Amino acid sequence: MSFNFTLKQKQTTLWLVLWLLLLAFLMLLGPVLTPFITATILAYALNPGVDYLASIRVGKFHLPRAVAVIITMLILLAALMALILVVLPVLQQELPLLQDQIPNFLNKINAIISPKLQEFGITANLDGTGIKQILSRQLSTSGEEIWSAVLSSAKVGSIAVLGWLATLVLIPVVLFYLLLDWHTLLQHFINAVPRAWVSRVTNMAQEVNQLLAQYLRGQLLVMLILALYYSIALTIADFDVALPIGLITGLLVFIPYVGFGLGLIMALIAAVLQFSSMEGVIAVAIIYSIGQIIESFFLTPYLVGERIGLHPLIVIFALLAFGQLFGFVGVLLALPASAILSVAFQHVRAHYLNSSFYNN
Repeated sequence: MSFNFTLKQKQTTLWLVLWLLLLAFLMLLGPVLTPFITATILAYALNPGVDYLASIRVGKFHLPRAVAVIITMLILLAALMALILVVLPVLQQELPLLQDQIPNFLNKINAIISPKLQEFGITANLDGTGIKQILSRQLSTSGEEIWSAVLSSAKVGSIAVLGWLATLVLIPVVLFYLLLDWHTLLQHFINAVPRAWVSRVTNMAQEVNQLLAQYLRGQLLVMLILALYYSIALTIADFDVALPIGLITGLLVFIPYVGFGLGLIMALIAAVLQFSSMEGVIAVAIIYSIGQIIESFFLTPYLVGERIGLHPLIVIFALLAFGQLFGFVGVLLALPASAILSVAFQHVRAHYLNSSFYNN
């Protein structure tokens, strides 16, 4: 049996193989691509602001795009610094309090659990003294193993810290050049698409852009409203760390259930540290239950909308799947990749429903 391929089929096969090889090569370079992918996502989100600043004209004067890029990046840096300056002082204040409260907390747990364990013939002390004794015995029996593990982890940790520092330095550099030449780079991408596919690829890109833009705008509004709600509600409940916990809960809500769960844990810890009775825990339960109801039944349906197509389960699956396949780079790619796959699936589904295979 012989197969006769036309010249067009041979060229199509060749270019598809080359693109697959390039994709595999990029997957091998996953850790190296982290700053570039991070900067690309930031550039996509910040480009409308840069375009707006660059379009401002006063008479014959207009703001150069390079200056607009610098202003936009400075605004982003100021927002990040403001968040850090809000959270760090609270952590510096709360960590010593946490250390002071841990023995009392362990004593309370020991008073509740130890009698129950004694009923089953188990004698254990979960107070500070008992835990110290357990740790000292363990350290005395496996000191050499622990010391060697600490040394090896320190070596790995120092390399990881240097890698993260290099990434943090590289991200703003890459972001600057991406924002500066954003439209030129997009035009180069369009020019690289085969001419027969330009119209279809452009239409799909516009659909993905509308999907992501609508999702991001709605999600940002949800984050802002929830950050205000949790901050104000925890302040009314007389929490000392109401502002940072409220901000963190609101800003991390874009990760379904993970942001809410992390904020809830932080609020419960603050309640245990600050209040001697259960009133703090009860207040946290009420505040976060109401917040979850507001988010699930009002904010997300009206501001984000089910018509976008990015169901929370899809977002969770995308985060886990891309994180498993590509590591941290996959987490960065999860949202845009899920939007692209959602649009592609809609086109494939429409083609399938109109095909003779389905109808006949």
